[in-house]
Amino acid sequence: MTFALRVSGASKSYGSRAVLRDVSLDLPQGQLLTLLGPNGAGKTTLIRSICGRVRLDQGEIELLGRKLSPSGDRSPLGFVPQDFAIYPDLTARQNLEVFGRFHGVTRRRLRYEVDEALAWSLLIDRADDLAGDFSGGMKRRLNIACGVLHHPAVVLLDEPTVGVDPQSRERIFEMLDELRARGTAIILTTHQLDEVERRCDQIVVIDSGRIVAAGTLDQLIDATVGRDQELVVTLDRHPLRVPAHFALEADGITLTRRLSQGVRDLSLAIAEVQLLGCRVEQLSVKTPTLQAVFLKLTGKELRE
Repeated sequence: MTFALRVSGASKSYGSRAVLRDVSLDLPQGQLLTLLGPNGAGKTTLIRSICGRVRLDQGEIELLGRKLSPSGDRSPLGFVPQDFAIYPDLTARQNLEVFGRFHGVTRRRLRYEVDEALAWSLLIDRADDLAGDFSGGMKRRLNIACGVLHHPAVVLLDEPTVGVDPQSRERIFEMLDELRARGTAIILTTHQLDEVERRCDQIVVIDSGRIVAAGTLDQLIDATVGRDQELVVTLDRHPLRVPAHFALEADGITLTRRLSQGVRDLSLAIAEVQLLGCRVEQLSVKTPTLQAVFLKLTGKELRE
């Protein structure tokens, strides 16, 4: 397998505070790898170290098989930061032209690439409008287009869907799918776990600067919460007893039970609930999710 990007033993500290601790990952060409972690886990520091904006204390980074020095050539790399890296007083077209020249796109190719980027980001009708007047979703799409105008082999995106509406978020992920179809390798940080479940090839969970789990969604589910479904039943009042294999939640009216044998356990569980003499207000069956995996690995305490 050909790796577009490899990180080996990356470590970084600020004084006595370690923000990256021996982090290693491999990103094949054409794959989407998502970095997940609580706030302050080290995701942005890792992204910035790959970009050359943070100097590692230890570790190596290889881009397209070539070891990168802190000041090495990163032209095959595209970076889209969480904060908007666009000029509000320039039009969408002018922004793309500026970033195209910055990334070394030749004058002969620039007009074509700008027109393609405007169409790709669905901004062709707003090409000559000031970027500062755009909605959040439009600014996000322009931000991405500026970061990949030079067709990088690897693209790093830090929270590219923050503050956008569902329609813009869907279009942004469609844009990323199109990049992958061209063979672009992508590292993404996001809190949109539903999108990660749908679209991601690899998931790396980082906490307190360490990788605590890595693999496909199925692999992470198997290694953490397991494949059992969960039955959740909300009653109209507190039951006089709790049936076997059920747990009563803190609200006193919600019962939960794991379903290790699927439909067979479900039918038995429903029969047991019916014997309680309570009315069932709500019933649902939950399948294992990435959110459950994430909370299992990183805990439920707030990180602010």
